[in-house]
Amino acid sequence: MIKSDYLKYLKKQEVYGKPIIDKIEKLNKFYLPLSEWIYSIYSKDFKTKIIGLSGGQGAGKSTITGILKLILKKKYGLNICVFSIDDFYKTKNERLRMSKKKHPLFITRGVPGTHDITLLNQIIRKLKQKKFRTVLIPKFDKSKDDRLRKNKWQKIKIKPDIIIFEGWCVGATHQNNNELKRPLNLIEKKYDGNLKWRKTVNNLIKKRYKNIFNKIDKIVFLKVPHFNYIIKWRWLQEQKMKLTTKSKKTMSKTQVKEFIMFYERLTKHMMKNYSKISDLTIFLDKNHRSKKILIN
Repeated sequence: MIKSDYLKYLKKQEVYGKPIIDKIEKLNKFYLPLSEWIYSIYSKDFKTKIIGLSGGQGAGKSTITGILKLILKKKYGLNICVFSIDDFYKTKNERLRMSKKKHPLFITRGVPGTHDITLLNQIIRKLKQKKFRTVLIPKFDKSKDDRLRKNKWQKIKIKPDIIIFEGWCVGATHQNNNELKRPLNLIEKKYDGNLKWRKTVNNLIKKRYKNIFNKIDKIVFLKVPHFNYIIKWRWLQEQKMKLTTKSKKTMSKTQVKEFIMFYERLTKHMMKNYSKISDLTIFLDKNHRSKKILIN
């Protein structure tokens, strides 16, 4: 039953007729052991657990999340709630106000500071409360670069056993101030000469985001072989979005490269320091395949 549902799910994920290879091997070597590891964490006291799933853009977080949800539900009978930090991006108007008040670069979604941390905190608290009531979780439309109306939000009616909280910066740690000085790309060099944007982002990670990430029980980190693959795989993600969304407003390859610059500093910092962030690391090869699992 798990095997057939798993294969059906992967079939939906395949893009441009490119088959996902070694499907059964991946199931047996990675997804089933990973699900068992998550269940072992939950079964220690049978209380709601938050599992963070982190990794660079296009690393495959959404696909892995979908597979884990399927196995944990079918094999272990658990109630699973899944959401992304991306769903908590501030609205376009909120980011516009922030760009005028703090720094112009905050108009672009992505970095810490562009999420509604107050709302995220409230929702985590509601999902874990003993007297459970239906919880609404926001949804963000990347093709429109704005939050969806409330009637389109995800509705959680049953208290979850496992919350999978995924996102590119989940579990991120701050940098030392000295590390912020040298610009990494054109955006930092051209638009953040006084370091104000970098310092604001860094301080938010150090305080407000740290408080959120401290609520996570265990973090799974997807380790990409090199930053260049983030650009390559994010571009593939954009092409997939073009096929699966009604809105055709997607980015060109050049726009994707520029967009990734906003994420570059923190992504590279996380790739370098993954062992300090991660409880379980999945190493990906250049073909986007899971190579090995390491429990830290």
